[in-house]
Amino acid sequence: MPSWVYVGIVVAYVVAMLAVGWLAMRRTRDVHDFFIGGRSLGPWMSAFAYGTTYFSAVLFIGYAGKLGWGFGIHTLWIVLGNVVVGTVLAWRLLAARTREMTARLDAITMPQLLAARYGSRALQIVAALVVFVFLVPYSASVLMGLSYLFELTLHIRYETALYLLTAITAVYLVMGGYFAVAVSDFLRGIVEFAGVMIMVWLLAHRPEAGGFVEATRRLLGDPAAMAPGLVAVKHVGAGTPLALAVPGWLTLAALVLITSLGPWALPQMVQKFYSIRSRADVSRALVIAGVFALFMAFGAYYSGALTHLRYGARLPPELMGPSGPIWDKIMPHFITTSGLPEALVLVIVLMVFSASMSSLSSLVLVSSSAIGIDLYGAIAGRERTPRHQMAVLRGLCAVFVGLSLAIALAKPAVIVNLMVMSWGTLSAVFLAPFVYGLFWRRATRAGAWAAIAAGLAAAFVLFPAWGPDGVPLAGAIATLVPLAVLPLVSVLGRAPEAARVARAFGDEAGLAGAPAEAGLDGDARAAG
Repeated sequence: MPSWVYVGIVVAYVVAMLAVGWLAMRRTRDVHDFFIGGRSLGPWMSAFAYGTTYFSAVLFIGYAGKLGWGFGIHTLWIVLGNVVVGTVLAWRLLAARTREMTARLDAITMPQLLAARYGSRALQIVAALVVFVFLVPYSASVLMGLSYLFELTLHIRYETALYLLTAITAVYLVMGGYFAVAVSDFLRGIVEFAGVMIMVWLLAHRPEAGGFVEATRRLLGDPAAMAPGLVAVKHVGAGTPLALAVPGWLTLAALVLITSLGPWALPQMVQKFYSIRSRADVSRALVIAGVFALFMAFGAYYSGALTHLRYGARLPPELMGPSGPIWDKIMPHFITTSGLPEALVLVIVLMVFSASMSSLSSLVLVSSSAIGIDLYGAIAGRERTPRHQMAVLRGLCAVFVGLSLAIALAKPAVIVNLMVMSWGTLSAVFLAPFVYGLFWRRATRAGAWAAIAAGLAAAFVLFPAWGPDGVPLAGAIATLVPLAVLPLVSVLGRAPEAARVARAFGDEAGLAGAPAEAGLDGDARAAG
């Protein structure tokens, strides 16, 4: 099949997505519609939006390639964590509470929720800056993974693919906001679901693999050859006081934690809970999201492990660079050289393209809101018309895409590390304040500030000290430390204001006579 046919089909797919964006624009009237779809989405759209945001090109290109080669079949532990903890438990424990608390506090972003729950507009500003700064490299990693795939499958230069994808994302998202993302996610999710099943079935039944049973038996048979990263010990942070030897199993455990528990506090994931229509829809969404996550995660990581049956114990020369393997090109090369029918290669490309566009849209939307809603809103107050708010938010979407493009053009060494550092820092900052704020009435403003400071300090110290090889472990430690800090500081300090806690948890008795701005500190009331 000529490459122009590939390009034509992809263009038709893009046009369909842009049409969805245009139709969604017609029903997007204010910031609530633009950012959370007016809290009116049903279980299918909510579940697919969650799943397609969770699993992007970084999973299929970066994670499946590097981790599948390094840990082989043992990456299925990551699958288990992503499905059980990252999806099912997240929906079971967090979704309904988040939906109800954000509705009571009239919060549509993570920084707004923290500001209202703990009574500090300064907390909102700091949280907004963290969201914006650390989602930019995450977005860049998605753009990079997709561009590498386009380069090897559609024969479009990496830089050209980047420019095209950036333009598509900016136009599509600026038009329709979250409703456009949700509708498109549902359509893209169908493509992804079909694509991943086709991909893993065909790759597992190549002659060198021999089918699921035989391939799995061989992948389990020789850990040294099929999972070198699991048996190797890496010395990270050499030359620093924090240097240590990290066994392979500890790195794998850290990856399970950061990719499974981390999403509980990622703003682009939590956003999906704000928009679901009602508590009754949560149970149905949980099942849908769980099944979707199982197929997507298994398909990606199992396919990555199959690279050992394709290449043996050594990667071919074209996948080796001056400093070692070119991790981000393993999966595109594997897919395009496995002898798959060209039409099916196109289906796989569309699957990864779908996953990436969904993740990218959510990242851009959440990051632009951090400045347009949280930072600018906290400073400018509420003396703005809906049209003004929408114009600012749409403009910032375009700015954020441009910053992500600049990072992607610089080609950071490994997109897996870029993503894990973003995930690790964001989960370190938000996990403790968010989860304790949902469940524990005694969580205080001082505890939230202490947790954020501890998370940032751990990330800023450990990531540079341990370098690329220590990124997973550094991210896991940075995520866990604030979970111990917040309760300790909260218990030792003064109890939070009863009126603020009552408003957050919906206590009717406590709400009686409580002022509209209950719980906001002085600078917050002045800004509001």
